[in-house]
Amino acid sequence: MVPSMGFLISWGVVTLSLWAASELLDGMKIEGGFFGHLLTAGVFGLLNVLVGWLLFLVLGFASLGLGFLFAFVTRLVVTAILLKAADALSSKLTVRSFGTALVAALIMSVVSGVSEWVLRALGIG
Repeated sequence: MVPSMGFLISWGVVTLSLWAASELLDGMKIEGGFFGHLLTAGVFGLLNVLVGWLLFLVLGFASLGLGFLFAFVTRLVVTAILLKAADALSSKLTVRSFGTALVAALIMSVVSGVSEWVLRALGIG
């Protein structure tokens, strides 16, 4: 697969997961239709690449290593923090509370996991 194709597929999966979360949760809205979702996914993805790994490490060490043991929970918390940061940086995204961001992170995790499983089953991912 062409390297840029992997990037586009990842962006599409994040866009799909953000769309699902915004449709399922009253406290999360993305304005601007399809392009608003693409822009929000871009902002979220950029934050994830720039600071997501750092937040994961900080939370892992700050919890005396338990964050690494319970990596899934730590990843959900990091995703929720990044969603709130994307909310602050983007006029298209509104996340009402940190609790909403945590539930959105869980929805995004499930949708992303299923999407990646389907793509691998189709030989795409």
